[in-house]
Amino acid sequence: MAFKPGFDQSPAFNDAGRNAWGAGAGQQQAGWGQTPQQGMTPEQLQYMYDRPSASTVDTDRMSYEDTIVKTLLAFGVLVVGAVAGWNLPAGVWIVAALVGFVLAMVNTFKKKPSPALVLAYAGVEGVFVGGISSAYQTAFGGIVPQAVFGTLGVFAITLLLFRSGKVRATPKATRFFLIAMVGYLVFQLVNLVLMWTGVTQGSFGLMSQPSFLFGIPWGVIIGILVVVMAAYSLVLDFDQIKTGVERGAPRIYAWTAAFGLVVTIVWLYLEILRILAIIASSSRN
Repeated sequence: MAFKPGFDQSPAFNDAGRNAWGAGAGQQQAGWGQTPQQGMTPEQLQYMYDRPSASTVDTDRMSYEDTIVKTLLAFGVLVVGAVAGWNLPAGVWIVAALVGFVLAMVNTFKKKPSPALVLAYAGVEGVFVGGISSAYQTAFGGIVPQAVFGTLGVFAITLLLFRSGKVRATPKATRFFLIAMVGYLVFQLVNLVLMWTGVTQGSFGLMSQPSFLFGIPWGVIIGILVVVMAAYSLVLDFDQIKTGVERGAPRIYAWTAAFGLVVTIVWLYLEILRILAIIASSSRN
């Protein structure tokens, strides 16, 4: 089993919870068709056997349908926040980014999810996404719709590949993912320092510098690799949901899955947005 960094804190998805609810879920499901006790009348027996099997709602267990509903709710809050962030004064999204980071850390390492905190993160992150999208749109008109459709396209393709069984999360691939993530974070920190100290010029620093591949900016090449990483992060999210449902985890953990999907899709969107901005910036030079 491969786990997404940070989300393995939850017993619904990590090895510690492997057998936490499996037996309990089975017992609750079987409760609707238990071996009849002695002394029951034929009418009572017939009524018991005619009762439908327990659903995930009846047993308070995590399901795909419930996870989808919670995810859509979180994205609805995200969209509302994005609309607000788009229209708020410039700079508000910077504050939202800091608050969103704090909420992300709290939600990531919280063993039992809080719906209020997940929705609060979605709303604040929406303000950040809307604000930064407005800034990008002002600087490079027309790239925001392209980024939105690009994000939806990557999400749809990744989901289809996962459902077909052609793409799966593996321990080896996840280790590579972790190493690549660390390398990317280090590169971004170095790039920021070089930009702040004036060593590199331009809005994107090293990312806007031409590479050895036909002069394509490094930001485009690295950005494509990061989009692939974000797509694999989606695979990890889908795998987490599958694990939670199969284990019969409590319904509350569907909020953890919803939070993970929001984090990944926002990351994917921002990376695609930056790629498009770097391409637009290079075409002007």
